Amino acid sequence: MTTRSSHQMKKTLNWWDLIWLGVGSVVGAGIFVLTGLEARNTAGPAVILSYVVSGFSAMLSVFCYTEFAVEIPVAGGSFAYLRVELGDFVAFIAAGNILLEYVISCAAVARSWTPYFATLCNKNPDDFRIVMHNMNPNYGHLDPIAVVILALVCILAVYSTKGSSIFNYVASVVHTVILVFIVIAGLVHAKPQNYVPFAPFGVRGVFQASAVLYFAYVGFDAVATMAEETKNPSRDIPIGLVGSMVIATAAYCLLAATLCLMQPYTNIDVDAPFSVAFSAIGWDWAKYIVSLGALQGMTTVLLVTTVGQARYLTHISRTHMMPPWFALVNERTGTPVNATISLVLISAVIGFFTELEILSNLLSISTLFIFTLVAVALLVRRYYSSGVTTKGNQIKLIVFIVVIIGSSCGISSYWAVSDGWIGYVILCPIWILATGGLWFVVPQAKEPKLWGVPLVPWLPSISIFVNIFLLGSMDKDSFVRFGVWTVLLLVYYVLFGLHASYDTAKEFEAQRCAERELNRLEDGVVSST
Repeated sequence: MTTRSSHQMKKTLNWWDLIWLGVGSVVGAGIFVLTGLEARNTAGPAVILSYVVSGFSAMLSVFCYTEFAVEIPVAGGSFAYLRVELGDFVAFIAAGNILLEYVISCAAVARSWTPYFATLCNKNPDDFRIVMHNMNPNYGHLDPIAVVILALVCILAVYSTKGSSIFNYVASVVHTVILVFIVIAGLVHAKPQNYVPFAPFGVRGVFQASAVLYFAYVGFDAVATMAEETKNPSRDIPIGLVGSMVIATAAYCLLAATLCLMQPYTNIDVDAPFSVAFSAIGWDWAKYIVSLGALQGMTTVLLVTTVGQARYLTHISRTHMMPPWFALVNERTGTPVNATISLVLISAVIGFFTELEILSNLLSISTLFIFTLVAVALLVRRYYSSGVTTKGNQIKLIVFIVVIIGSSCGISSYWAVSDGWIGYVILCPIWILATGGLWFVVPQAKEPKLWGVPLVPWLPSISIFVNIFLLGSMDKDSFVRFGVWTVLLLVYYVLFGLHASYDTAKEFEAQRCAERELNRLEDGVVSST
């Protein structure tokens, strides 16, 4: 696959680089913008629990990713994993959502840049935006700063992966120091009475916020896409992914706890919550430090996301499901220049028009969908091997996976529409029996060579359940947008992707060569006659 990019990517990264790339890709807009939005409107001080739930779900997905990243160390990330285990069709639908996830992530973070930049300049965010009063307010606040910051990040991402890593490392260290300052300074002004009531929107609010806050953990899979540029994937990928996720989850919980102790949740600002919180306690000078830290954090998120999304598109284009032009790697820089610039342009257009709340909801639903598919692919990888798994065990595997997914969907749907408990009594035992049945009845057909996820099938099954459960907490409009995008992907796949995939193209080419050879032989026979 890698030979289809004309030139190889350079192996320059180690586990230390990956940890900081992971931290840089995660600790950004999620904590500095969405925390305030969800604490005020959805969860209250219980937003801390929302981060714990989404962090637990993300950690399960991290473990699933590590095995694939070690065994299949290529730039394609989850697209490559799904293509190997579940086939071209599932991989392509996931690929479309992966690209949507990354493009929207870049747009959302770039758009989050403006409120903190405005705070740094003692201005209102709309002072830096072009407000179109005759347009829908969700799309009428045009943001040129988002476009500028994306352009600058694109230049660095195109220039060098190692250079991007060094910049990210330095910025992340400074960013970490500022986060420590925020926690210490904020706790000095903590008021425990601000935690009352702790969960004003109830348990439902906690999970609804958790589903949206999954946005905060999106960037970690960008680290998996860099396996092709990692010196020792079997050691560096697991350390990098798990290490960065532990650090990020701890940081999120500490910062969320600090914010809600500084101010009543009803007074939290939804645009620049930490800066405004320090202004509210009389530390106006501190808001500049906070804003600077937020801007650094969001810049590193943009950088790592830009690097990661280009690697995804590169690998997808190697399969010819997207035009091969995107797969080309520049000989001098060793980076996929075409893919990087193209995706940043799309992110810039979306970020220029669209409000953060719409972007974050749509981003979370795509991410949860992809992570669910990766967990399913891990079960298939462990329990099915062509020529090894018997037909009977194959049927059992399919039945158990269908029941795991079906019972998880049932629990999620029941949670979304009912406040009762009967559905849980019926459906939870079904999920447990399906997972236990897979564990006891179906023998594993494949053992990992270098690194394996522990507690299979329980860990990936729990990952499927938690991801689908969080999907049940998403709003209806997000599902509508997700459905429209998926339909567009299906149309593209039927009309183009299905016929343009590399394997199909090679089969067609071989058939044409055979026909030409046959015609040449027939012409030779006729001429000699």
